[in-house]
Amino acid sequence: MTRDLTLLGLESSCDDTAAAVVRHPGHGPAEVLSSIVFGQTELHSAFGGVVPEIAARAHAEKLDHCVRDALAAADLRLSDMDAIAVTAGPGLIGGVLSGVMCAKGLAAASGLPLIGVNHLAGHALTPRLTDAVPYPYLMLLVSGGHCQYLIVRGPADFRRLGGTIDDAPGEAFDKTARLLGLPQPGGPSVQAEAETGDPRRFRFPRPLLDRPDCNLSFSGLKTALMRMRDQVMAEKGGLTRQDRADLCAGFQAAVTDVLAEKTRRAIRLYLEESPNTRTVAVAGGVAANASIRAALETVCAEFDARFVAPPLALCTDNAAMIAYAGLERFRNGERDGMDLAARPRWPLDQRSPAMLGSGKKGAKA
Repeated sequence: MTRDLTLLGLESSCDDTAAAVVRHPGHGPAEVLSSIVFGQTELHSAFGGVVPEIAARAHAEKLDHCVRDALAAADLRLSDMDAIAVTAGPGLIGGVLSGVMCAKGLAAASGLPLIGVNHLAGHALTPRLTDAVPYPYLMLLVSGGHCQYLIVRGPADFRRLGGTIDDAPGEAFDKTARLLGLPQPGGPSVQAEAETGDPRRFRFPRPLLDRPDCNLSFSGLKTALMRMRDQVMAEKGGLTRQDRADLCAGFQAAVTDVLAEKTRRAIRLYLEESPNTRTVAVAGGVAANASIRAALETVCAEFDARFVAPPLALCTDNAAMIAYAGLERFRNGERDGMDLAARPRWPLDQRSPAMLGSGKKGAKA
């Protein structure tokens, strides 16, 4: 009988400082005993995006409080943990380093094992945390910094079918919000404006649909929106509230259409490899978008595939997913030492060529 495991997880890869406690009985679903997230939206609001230096300082100040609150909410002590899992990359290096150093300090003081987790693996394994989804399944990881289709075969076995060759969808939403004077983060702001807009008024392109692969591009949508905005402003001398709503609706519809069609292609490839499992999951901050979720659910129904979307709180960055991903590694006998390094880049699929280029710090994706 596989024994119960309880892990503390830490997450600090971007602008959310998080800690969580997750327990897994060995058989059946895992349980999130606590999940604490300290957001930084107010700290970055005046700058139109995340400032890495400000984010890193906030992580360093908040991580110990976050850990204390997560343990208290779970009604457990550090000595009750079996191991400590921490995001070791990819992400803003200052934030990742803050989390890794905090986890090392806790591990050194308590004698607990240390588990470094790929932030993207945390998102990719979230359907197993929430719905006990069996391997293999198709995952659309769609967030502010990443977008890729993955066949998830195991806790460290990922086959990338395709992904973005430039901006991630969340990044495109943020840039759209800045261009239209909407608050950050851009995803919720653009979605709220789009609810009263006409998605057919402006003709946005659907990038890369003429190519048969699963790769995506969203940078051109941002450029198209900027040109449409400038044209309206030149004609009218400014933007009305309806103009802005229509621009948001058109942009969101274009992103949704592209993701829906590329998901169809990814499902076909996935079913060639695994025709019997038929499970498609989505995770990442952009997965919280209602229009995108509805479109993906419709596509899955076309293939008689199960559609899994975690609760919204577990789509955005959180430490519960890190604790669970670390738990799967720990159960497989994997451990990290005090030489665990913070990594700004860390692709999940190590076998596929880099999509966004490589440098001294390694492949971006």
